[in-house]
Amino acid sequence: MTGPAGMGVPTIDPATAEGRLRGEKEPAPILLDVRESVEHSEVRAVGAVLAPLSTLGGRLDELPRDRPLFVICAVGGRSAQVTAYLLANGWTDVLNVAGGTVAWERAGLPVRRGVPGPEESEIPA
Repeated sequence: MTGPAGMGVPTIDPATAEGRLRGEKEPAPILLDVRESVEHSEVRAVGAVLAPLSTLGGRLDELPRDRPLFVICAVGGRSAQVTAYLLANGWTDVLNVAGGTVAWERAGLPVRRGVPGPEESEIPA
């Protein structure tokens, strides 16, 4: 999966993203973590589902087009690449989480550590 990297993709700050994830607005956003499994196990935003960049190309059909997608990685580079790719390929409501998981944790937002349960790697329909 290739696409334009980084600059100019729409972003959302971690606090706003977390608030929207907890909100009651439908359809509920999906927080898509595109880091690798070992990174996801070290620390992840609560509610993030794992879809590593290395395997995402084969899972694109799992990504709904009728729900907002918030894409997160470690600091924002990989997620910006994925955001740009998805927007260029037909998804319309995709935002890059600015600063990634590092910014999420620095903002004091809820995180989990350790091996994730199976539900944390299933992309909700």
